[in-house]
Amino acid sequence: MIIASNVSKQFSRLKALDNVSVTCNKGECIALIGPNGSGKTTLIKSILGMVVPDSGFITFNGNNILHSWQYRNKIGYMPQIGRYPENMTIGDVLDMMMDIRGGENELDEDLIHSFGLDLLKRKRMRTLSGGTRQKVSASLAFLFDPEVLILDEPTAGLDPVASEILKEKIISEKEKGKLILITSHVLSELDDLVTQIIYMQDGKLLFHKSIEALRSDTGEEKLAKAIASVMINF
Repeated sequence: MIIASNVSKQFSRLKALDNVSVTCNKGECIALIGPNGSGKTTLIKSILGMVVPDSGFITFNGNNILHSWQYRNKIGYMPQIGRYPENMTIGDVLDMMMDIRGGENELDEDLIHSFGLDLLKRKRMRTLSGGTRQKVSASLAFLFDPEVLILDEPTAGLDPVASEILKEKIISEKEKGKLILITSHVLSELDDLVTQIIYMQDGKLLFHKSIEALRSDTGEEKLAKAIASVMINF
């Protein structure tokens, strides 16, 4: 579904991506992990068309994304920090995005209801806690029933109940055959979600393997311990 082929990107002296090649298929929930500055965000922004690689290319369903934008309608993106017009209400933001993204897909309002946002629609964005903003961002990512979900630190700031609601939703969407990409520094939250791991460091892809292969190679069941075991050998 999404294939990055020999993608490189440099900002001044910083090589954010160094000849990265990955293939991400439908029905997979893939953790994109690595230390700060590893290139995760640049790779995500390249997939979204927000960053143009210096070399290499990215395809979506077999089509090069370089001179295209329509493919973005098939992606739901949850940023690490959602920024919205402060004077708008939650209802205004939802309505605005429905106007912008309106299409043929039936709306998926599960998270709006599960998070109780339908009861908070008159609250202005400037009054919201960080956790409630995250709920708005998550609800928008899933709202248009996209084929691909890209979730950047999705549980950051969420309370335990909301975090579990979101995890259950992610699992449900994966089981429908969607592709889900997740970045997170809290590896313990990924144990029950992910099927594959992409690990990056200093702009390079260190490995891309299934969670089963990683556990088999390391003898560790927990993702955090498995990653630590692998990194000792690098």
